[in-house]
Amino acid sequence: MTSQERVESAALSALKVFPLPSAVLFPHSIIPLHIFEPRYRAMVRDALAGDRVVALAQLEEGWEGSYEGRPPMVPLMCAGVIVWDEQVEDGRYNILLQGVTRIEMVSELATDKPYREVLAKVLTDLPYHGPEEERLRQAVFELAGRVPPNFAENLLPVTARATGGMLADVVAAAVIPEAERRQELLAERDVKRRLEAVLEDVGELIARLQPVRPSGPLN
Repeated sequence: MTSQERVESAALSALKVFPLPSAVLFPHSIIPLHIFEPRYRAMVRDALAGDRVVALAQLEEGWEGSYEGRPPMVPLMCAGVIVWDEQVEDGRYNILLQGVTRIEMVSELATDKPYREVLAKVLTDLPYHGPEEERLRQAVFELAGRVPPNFAENLLPVTARATGGMLADVVAAAVIPEAERRQELLAERDVKRRLEAVLEDVGELIARLQPVRPSGPLN
């Protein structure tokens, strides 16, 4: 069963959700997570024993002070698969969660489990090819001259291969740190507008950064 099929199956039955206001996962990207709360240790333990599928969600505005309960979640989220895990002391986990697809929560399930589960609809991008793709690739190439080489080396090959919505997602995942902005881009279903928005963000980042000076002797 592919990762997409696993997510689709979980969405129709019981999809485990980890509400984490500080982090937004994109499809085709990987996010490292340290799991220490007992309820989410139980969630990861159950996921590892089954399909390894977990969705990462944001909370609706006004959740502050109510995180310990079940504050309302933003319906648009990203579901992923745990691709690596390590159990450490006290039953905590380090995991790598790889985003698979956007989902939209349909309803939250009533359950006696300590963590939250939902029924959801899987959202897929429509195919798109347009001039925004090449403009974004060129912007990323220019950005590569203004960031540390190891960062550029990881981003450039992925950017060269990706197209459409995937291209927007992998660039956004790499260069946009703010959770609020990441959620806005995750929620943008129109691929053309998403590409344009990410291109604008990359352009603003380029404007703030100076080119990296080469090290070593110059010819």
